[in-house]
Amino acid sequence: MERTASAVWHGSLKDGKGTISTQSGVLKDSQYSFSTRFENGIGTNPEELIAAAHAGCFTMALSAQLTNANLPPQSLETKAAVTFEKTDAGPTITKIHLTTTAKVPGADKAAFDKAAQDAKANCPISRLFKNNTEISLDAKLA
Repeated sequence: MERTASAVWHGSLKDGKGTISTQSGVLKDSQYSFSTRFENGIGTNPEELIAAAHAGCFTMALSAQLTNANLPPQSLETKAAVTFEKTDAGPTITKIHLTTTAKVPGADKAAFDKAAQDAKANCPISRLFKNNTEISLDAKLA
């Protein structure tokens, strides 16, 4: 399986602007710029898209872990916060913090915590970042 996205950029780093599109069409010519990445401009940025990808990936992995433990979830809500900092190597994603709340009928805290930790360790986006980014998790049952 292969998924694609594209970016187009016009101009210099600070004065230029660009668009991002995805194969599915969910993002089509979505605006991004220096101000959307490093300030508070209107549009998206790569770090926001990584946060969305990680939240989605982790949540699906948690659903799979819980379902495999015979604890299918009623609902899962996850927020991913990406920390983007200037380091000696240049601008770097240094941390990703996941916060999830779950409604899982019949789940006890120990079974839920195990499933959440397994999902955090094994979702593809977590594995992508595991050797160079701190990934933390707050998971609670509602």
